[in-house]
Amino acid sequence: MSYPIETIRHSLAHVMAAAVQKLYPDVKFAGGPAIENGFYYDFDTEHRFSEEDFAKIEKEMRDLIKSNGKFEQRNVSLNEAKEIFANQPYKMEWLNEYDAAGEALSIYKFRDFTDLCRGPHVETSKDLPRDSFKIRNVAGAYWKGDSKNKMLQRIYVDAFASKEELESHLKMMEEAAARDNRKLGKEMDLFHFEPEYAPGAVFWHDKGYKIYRKLIEYVRHRQELAGYQEISTPSVMDRCLWERSGHWAKYGEHNYSGKTQDGKTFCVKPMSCPGGMLVFGQGIKSYKDLPLYLAEFGKVNRYEAAGGLSGLMRVREFTQDDAHIFCTEEQLEEEVVKILRFIKDIYSKFGFEKISTKLATRKESEFRIGSDEIWDKAEGALQHALDANGINYEIAHGDAAFYGPKIDIYLKDSIGRTWQCGTVQLDMNLPERFDLSYIGEDGEKHRPIMLHRAMLGSIERFMGVLLESTGGNLPLWLSPEPVVVTPISEKYKDYAMEVVNELRSIGVYSRADLRDEKVNYKIRELSLTKTPIIAVVGEKESADKTVTLRRLGTDKQETISLADFIAQMQNAVKMPL
Repeated sequence: MSYPIETIRHSLAHVMAAAVQKLYPDVKFAGGPAIENGFYYDFDTEHRFSEEDFAKIEKEMRDLIKSNGKFEQRNVSLNEAKEIFANQPYKMEWLNEYDAAGEALSIYKFRDFTDLCRGPHVETSKDLPRDSFKIRNVAGAYWKGDSKNKMLQRIYVDAFASKEELESHLKMMEEAAARDNRKLGKEMDLFHFEPEYAPGAVFWHDKGYKIYRKLIEYVRHRQELAGYQEISTPSVMDRCLWERSGHWAKYGEHNYSGKTQDGKTFCVKPMSCPGGMLVFGQGIKSYKDLPLYLAEFGKVNRYEAAGGLSGLMRVREFTQDDAHIFCTEEQLEEEVVKILRFIKDIYSKFGFEKISTKLATRKESEFRIGSDEIWDKAEGALQHALDANGINYEIAHGDAAFYGPKIDIYLKDSIGRTWQCGTVQLDMNLPERFDLSYIGEDGEKHRPIMLHRAMLGSIERFMGVLLESTGGNLPLWLSPEPVVVTPISEKYKDYAMEVVNELRSIGVYSRADLRDEKVNYKIRELSLTKTPIIAVVGEKESADKTVTLRRLGTDKQETISLADFIAQMQNAVKMPL
């Protein structure tokens, strides 16, 4: 019998827990779900897991699988469950919070390990693969994700249905490590981090900041052509604004805030939405002004646990290419589709052609604002926009923002990884909270609908994704140094500077590498920093007014006239439309 991969992964999580229990009998268990590419389990034990333990745990797992043990399920009462898990404090905490005492609880037993679990699992361990899982790493994880709770040890495992799939995944992970944005950032001299002074904040170097600015310039240019107005709102605003929007209740503990001498509490901006509301609220708006597109490259700060920070992919300070589109109900579907097409086109210009979409719906939460009637209407509107326009999507139950449902856009990079970057969020609640209105054709006030939109999302994160997908071999128009000119000796530095000045005169950034080093050394070093084009000049080039070119990714070289090279570069570095 074949089983879904999620069932295999979840069953393997129980096998690993059983192996850990056998090897380290004092262990206390938290939980272990199946996740993308595998599973994890959280443990509390005095033993500190390290890579030296991985092979031992994997061997014990294989021995347990070989033993052909059954996954036995039975339902028990709350009192029975408390007896079974009396020595497991994390299970007991969950049971003590359980509010449906009359309902039966499902438990699964595999060998000597028993867990609270709804399943499903495979029937016996013979249904599990023995050679298609591998422990990836161990990391710290707070119980229930709350930094106030104890730090547990989380063991991550990659797991697949076949050995071939695992090997393919591990090869991809090896490639990903070689492309890690932190590694490339250092090699290419783009940025660095200072965990002691500013954890999760980027220190941009000249070349990295050039890329960062070009990403913003490109989105800005495309937005202007599409009719967006660009605004800028304050970086520090009174806490009462975030209370009014609902962000304080939901994210207050993640805000950077402090009191001023007059006793007021101000927050460093964690998101741009409320500022956009206040801009729309200035002056009287007519239905003729809608749809109104307000864009902002807002630098925001949000506290993230130190253990979750990861290069450019997860930071505490970042810039979002936010936009807020205010429209009528009749305009909504067209605007949603227009944004999705806009985002897809933007991605294609960076080489991302494989795009997928998820519709995130509400979850029951004390922080969710708005009535069920508003949520029904909002979710229905987004679903209709997707269905009516033939856009394929999955439902992501419970992943909506606290103020409304959303469509998240995912791109696939060159080594097969998926990243969520763009989003379109439908909001009927914040316009209500900020009492926004426009004058309709009937001369009466009406409430606008608002769409939150991000295309790249976080500029920092998108740059990280792009660096890793390209391996640092960026499109020529985005490269911080498209051309470096290197003379073979000091005698030809004047001609090298002539080439540099010709390139700069047409707006192509270039510089001359005039270091007193051998040309092969300079070529090798420039290649390591991902310089797209190295132009070598010597006696023949100087006499003939030519350049000899080495392009990144090839050992071949070509010699062309300087005039032809300048003409080529003038078009090659233009931003795509």
